[in-house]
Amino acid sequence: MERRSLNRKIVDAIEVEGVADLTDLKSICHKGHIIDTSINGFLMLIHRDDLEQKEHKSNLSLSSLEGTDIGMFLPQMNLDLDGMVKRTSHTGQGFFEVYIEFSNDVPEYWRECLMDLLPEPGEMD
Repeated sequence: MERRSLNRKIVDAIEVEGVADLTDLKSICHKGHIIDTSINGFLMLIHRDDLEQKEHKSNLSLSSLEGTDIGMFLPQMNLDLDGMVKRTSHTGQGFFEVYIEFSNDVPEYWRECLMDLLPEPGEMD
């Protein structure tokens, strides 16, 4: 695969809802925001207050989610997305960054189109 000059795109906080574990359909969080994307995946920001499970709220790490297949809904685009949690980090002040890699069955051309469609900061103002 050829290297692209723009591997990542910072986006204008796209809201996600209903983030859930696809294995047992347990809800992970009410909402979050996609803040960065690439053709391989996206970075989601989640606030502790939006987490569903008590064990996640009382912990400074969401590393237990790594390797979990998750699904979510993007209401602004009326779109369902799924992927696998690859890494998590606590960024402070109650926020967590969660990197999700797209599922293998999502075609590359579709991921490229999604990346192009997501608005850059200030584009929706």
